[in-house]
Amino acid sequence: MRSQHFSTMTIPLIFIFIVCPLASTGAKWTYNGPDGEHDWSSNYPFCGGAFQSPIDFQTQLLRYDPNLPPIQLQNYNLSTNEQLTLGNNGHSVQLSLPSHMHISSLPHRYSAAQLHFHWGSSSLLTGSEHTVNGKRFAGEMHIVHFNSDKYPNISMAVDKHNGLAVLGVFIEIGDFNPAFDKFFKYINGIKYRDQKIQVPAFNIRALLPARLDEYYRYDGSLTTPPCFPSVLWTVFRKPVTISRKQFLGLATALYASYAQDSATVPLHGNYRKPQLTDNRVVLVSFKDGLHGILSAASSFQRKQVIQKLLVGDLADLADEGLYQLLPKLSPQPGVDKKWKKTKNQGQWSQASQKQQWSFNDVPSNTGYSNSVGKKTSTPWYMGAFDANKEMCFVSLEENVVHHLERYHAKGLMVEALREVVFPELNLRSYLQCRSDLDFQTIKQLIQGRSRDEAAELEHSLTKAMLRQIRRQIKRHRNPNMKTTMGHPQATFPKDYNSALTYHGPQRVEWED
Repeated sequence: MRSQHFSTMTIPLIFIFIVCPLASTGAKWTYNGPDGEHDWSSNYPFCGGAFQSPIDFQTQLLRYDPNLPPIQLQNYNLSTNEQLTLGNNGHSVQLSLPSHMHISSLPHRYSAAQLHFHWGSSSLLTGSEHTVNGKRFAGEMHIVHFNSDKYPNISMAVDKHNGLAVLGVFIEIGDFNPAFDKFFKYINGIKYRDQKIQVPAFNIRALLPARLDEYYRYDGSLTTPPCFPSVLWTVFRKPVTISRKQFLGLATALYASYAQDSATVPLHGNYRKPQLTDNRVVLVSFKDGLHGILSAASSFQRKQVIQKLLVGDLADLADEGLYQLLPKLSPQPGVDKKWKKTKNQGQWSQASQKQQWSFNDVPSNTGYSNSVGKKTSTPWYMGAFDANKEMCFVSLEENVVHHLERYHAKGLMVEALREVVFPELNLRSYLQCRSDLDFQTIKQLIQGRSRDEAAELEHSLTKAMLRQIRRQIKRHRNPNMKTTMGHPQATFPKDYNSALTYHGPQRVEWED
């Protein structure tokens, strides 16, 4: 439970933007045992924070976006004259990649850095990190790219919002895969932790599914410590296959321990469990096989919602616009006309966006301090509208630690960091149509508005959410009822406050 004093103390920390190098505590971590993922947040607080990965791609989270283009890859067919470094870092097999490999179909150029794997064991042939409606595949490959338009290397990009883009590939056991054998055959040369060898390069594209136009897209994090929420995830729908012999070679040949250690520790089962969705949705580029799937919401309409929260009539919004704020609520008949975009409105240009979101248009008393006792003229949420203004997660962590130490409350680090980071992450993702707007974010957006108007809107939202919870209870008791808006069932909380708060997961050198 958060105290009111603590919430007030931490919220003004949003947001301090500086370019900073990757900081690491160097703490030991594993997937199981005393240093397992349940304890990662003790040394890496973002691991217990917001927008974590992996997640389960549940059908009710999916939103079809017809504007998602096929993934376009450049220079993936490497020359055999190049040499790549294959290594065992104690957590996975990792293959270095040259930065001239890149993704060209994203808003920025994302250059390749490395690829690595997650897998099960010889006795448990399931080890993918992402799952599809609860199904776990035998393994998963991640090809990690960094935003080379903005940052010179992956170390500078890893803790920045949208600093990384990762391609995820499901692996299942089936036919022998000659592309994977290009480096699987060298695995015995890296049996122990920190061992590395040079291998000839090959066509990396051959490791991917044939179809690059069908994929899941969402905002997430590194799946290993330090778990920064800096990743734009693209996970391909169709898996690739490797033979059972290839899988067992990967799952049984490696050790997480050093060659000189007296006791050997097998390297297997190196996957993180699914995390909470934190009000995120998953965009998909395909529609076949998905019955009743919703389409992605309009970015234009979402900007209208935020504008109304900041400078519009909150009482009017409380009366008629609740389903726009919380899409899980069914729209009431006849109340959506005012939200529909007319033909002459068209899409916003960059110039009109800047005019619409000039500082003169937002309440002046919604700013947050960037130092104790000093007001900033820029409200915290403005960063979500500025594509060039990135969040530096290391800087945020350092500032939260500093303030908590002053209050002798360092034990609250995970909760404080989540409270500081989540609202802007949620708002940024909402504007990109990859999240629903969270109730806590709404409360912060209207913090500077008229007290009576804000209270009326909060009251209306609370009542609407309680109605939705009750509908879900009925649906749970009667599974033959149709789901509302395709959203999952829920259990009724003891009090409405628990229904309105999205709690982080309970309790990594990063690979993702």
